[in-house]
Amino acid sequence: MIMELSPSVKYGLNFFHPVMMWALLAVSLYVAYLGLQVQRTRSAQGEEKKELIKGRYNLRHHQIGSILLGLMVTGSVGGMAVTYINNGKLFVGPHLLAGLGMTIAIALSAALSPFMQKGANWARMTHILLNFTLLGLFTWQAITGVQIVQKILSNA
Repeated sequence: MIMELSPSVKYGLNFFHPVMMWALLAVSLYVAYLGLQVQRTRSAQGEEKKELIKGRYNLRHHQIGSILLGLMVTGSVGGMAVTYINNGKLFVGPHLLAGLGMTIAIALSAALSPFMQKGANWARMTHILLNFTLLGLFTWQAITGVQIVQKILSNA
């Protein structure tokens, strides 16, 4: 038995993914700020370092970054699911491809954590590069996502 969603529910689902992803873009910027503070703490000395350590930036970066990973993967899969539910297919284009790239980038970035905890500088540099790439892709996603939402609204 296949359960059919009402048209109003299908229409409303179109907006869950964009709202969630805009919130995650803001969280991503905050996590980037925390990461920069971790780097600043790592290179500081003396009293400045003591003050920065009190901010517990490393713990907050790790915890919020972990939440971001889970929600971003969920949002990515959810966006594809809603598109498929409403259209019976996925639209292969820049928005989908950049979203898949973001999902891969955040997964690889998080996978580097054990190496960074052991002091591997190559992992730290790769983590930073992946995350700046992720922010670039996320910005592109925001732009193309607004265009998609405008199209949905104009077809309503």
